[in-house]
Amino acid sequence: MAMLKGLIAAVHTPFNLEGKLNLAVVHQQAAWLKAKGINYAFVGGSTGEFASLSISERFELTDAWSEAARYAGIQFIVHVGSNCLRDAQTGAELAESRGSAAVAALSPCYFKPSLETLVDWCEEIAGHAPGIPFYFYDIPGMTGSYHSMSRLLRMVADRIPNFAGIKFTNPDIMSYQKCLHTSHRRFNMLWGIDESLLSGLAVGAPGAVGSSYNFAAPIYLKLMSAFEAGNLEEAQECQLKSVKIISILSSYGYMGAAKATMKILGIDVGQPRLPNASLSDSQIIELEKELKTLGFFEWIA
Repeated sequence: MAMLKGLIAAVHTPFNLEGKLNLAVVHQQAAWLKAKGINYAFVGGSTGEFASLSISERFELTDAWSEAARYAGIQFIVHVGSNCLRDAQTGAELAESRGSAAVAALSPCYFKPSLETLVDWCEEIAGHAPGIPFYFYDIPGMTGSYHSMSRLLRMVADRIPNFAGIKFTNPDIMSYQKCLHTSHRRFNMLWGIDESLLSGLAVGAPGAVGSSYNFAAPIYLKLMSAFEAGNLEEAQECQLKSVKIISILSSYGYMGAAKATMKILGIDVGQPRLPNASLSDSQIIELEKELKTLGFFEWIA
């Protein structure tokens, strides 16, 4: 299986003023990513508000990205995780049939599985898209499912043929390193925390998935280039810029502010759905002022 590398943007799900899917915007999102040097979109994950979408909406989103990604010349990965196994399996089948580069799924979060049951769960989903890579999406801070990922990798190594790796959204760098070196570095470990990308790169991350790559890709691409060239000071400066941007957005409520930032940049993905909070018009104006004062627009030019 081809390993995913570089930056992968966890894309927003676009909504109109009535809060319904606005799938026409997906083509704009895909073209924007391509123009910014991003070649992969991670669809229907946390940034995509998957938990606030109906299953039919998630399938419509997959169809929209299949068409838009092909037209823009990028690839897409579909997150199909759900508390309902059958929905996840159907989502995986659809993703494979629509040309997805891979599928991903997080742990169910209501009935929390043991590690052994989680392996069963992954096997049941991966088996419904056997021709493409499967990634486990580890985000324990959201799912409440805390398990040893290096142990999970050892358990799936000879059991799930298309298990490719993990989207690791977990600040435990020690655990991440153990995963990187499991089974002779067989698995593709994608770093999932934007504001500490440099930490992931320092221990060997081949790629990363994140929401801020939608609107700040030039900063992260510069960070990666500086790191590869051995210019640690420049890489650190880029990471600090990321921290400052994310700190500002988080002060407004990250999801709403991130979507507002995309609107400021000309890609109107709408407001988030509840329970994520939206920004008022006055807050969007204030956010833009803060980003301008910070130097954000010059940094991403």
